[in-house]
Amino acid sequence: MQQLASKYADLLERAAGRVKSMTVDRVSEGIRLAGLGVVAATMSMTALVFLPWAVFGALEIPLTTAGAFAVLGALMLAVGGYLWLKRADVDDGDPD
Repeated sequence: MQQLASKYADLLERAAGRVKSMTVDRVSEGIRLAGLGVVAATMSMTALVFLPWAVFGALEIPLTTAGAFAVLGALMLAVGGYLWLKRADVDDGDPD
């Protein structure tokens, strides 16, 4: 009777180990990667918010507030003009 109880306990332990390896072990890697992705996304968004603020503050020290706005505005106009010139011409099908 003791052997039967021991065999039954081993069988249950093996079955639980198989189920764990097929479910928990696979999902745990995905959960870890998702958590790291959330942390990376949060840090990236924070950097995207604070970087322009820091650049503006660094420009505001030697210039005035109006000068910092002027430099950033000129930079944005230059980048916009460059992108406007490099845009793809869209063919709408008109023969004109």
